[in-house]
Amino acid sequence: MRGQKKLMWDRWQKGDSLQQIAQLFERNHSSIQRILAETGGIRPAVRHRSRLALTLAEREEISRAVVAANSIRSIATQLGRAASTISSEIRRSGGQGCYGANQADQAAWDRAHRPKVCKLVENRAVAQIVADKLQLQWSPEQIAGWLKRTYPDDTSYQVSHETIYRPLFIQARGALKKELLEHLRRTRAMRRSRHHTQKKENHGRISDAVSIRERPATAEDRAVPGHWEGDLLCGSRNSQIATLVERHTRYVMLVKVAGKDTETVISALIESARELPQGLYKSLTWDRGKEMADHKRFTVATDIKVYFCDPHHPWQRGTNENTNGLLRQYFPKGTDLADHSQATLNEVARQLNSRPRKTLNYETPAERFSQSVASTG
Repeated sequence: MRGQKKLMWDRWQKGDSLQQIAQLFERNHSSIQRILAETGGIRPAVRHRSRLALTLAEREEISRAVVAANSIRSIATQLGRAASTISSEIRRSGGQGCYGANQADQAAWDRAHRPKVCKLVENRAVAQIVADKLQLQWSPEQIAGWLKRTYPDDTSYQVSHETIYRPLFIQARGALKKELLEHLRRTRAMRRSRHHTQKKENHGRISDAVSIRERPATAEDRAVPGHWEGDLLCGSRNSQIATLVERHTRYVMLVKVAGKDTETVISALIESARELPQGLYKSLTWDRGKEMADHKRFTVATDIKVYFCDPHHPWQRGTNENTNGLLRQYFPKGTDLADHSQATLNEVARQLNSRPRKTLNYETPAERFSQSVASTG
């Protein structure tokens, strides 16, 4: 059973679905979910005995010595332990007339099975900071990085992102309220592996599309600002938002579009491009959606080159894919995106650009973008 649980957790962390894991054991996926849900989808830590604890072999020696009516002191001398350790061990297990090695060892193992006190329970000030940042839609990793950057010399104010996730998915009394889960990017009952992805079908063919493989090396390695990735975030009733993110700074722009036909989308993208200095908009990478069929008109109007991902390779514009995931906190699937004004989109973009990013050494995209504007000007 222990081997099966290890395999189950290995596959879960690898990113397999509940159904795939269930098939390994010829069980229903609900039974797998029940086991994983006990710890919120977070793998339990492997338990280890303290090097100071009595071993089963030592307890067997104690058991034989008790049967032989040896004294506490002689047993302690034989094992190289303190007499008080032996006395306490026998007393906890019912006394000399009831002592059994296996029962005593299991009882000690059971007593040791108590969770470590969460750091957020011990430090309420940090817990409040974490709660406040979560409500600003910061991710646990962003909060952990920001705390380390803000309090570099005070370890009591530094927590890992796992320390933040754990009390959210495994409720710890006095740590973080479960209601804060709704502020995470993915509002699931269990934590998913970062390897678990949902694949997106590509759509349409673009004539005269220039492959991403021809994109300049400076765009590929993020060496200089000005290279953007874009996509349409879709909602109900055929509504959508154009999402743009700059690769060097991770700066986000959101553009309201009235329709997904190529004329409407290209016109909206041309208008948004004119809001930026030319030096900060050199190229745009998109997938092969039909909304970009008129990409040549965009290039002629803006002098911005457009590159396209390979078919069925949306991860080639991974920065934008990640941004779209962040945006689902604000614009859940199935909602009508046409209800949101450009002013609302600008405010959401402002919030995203104000979050510290691990890839920017926990600076914000707004800070990095301002530096780029200054250097360009």
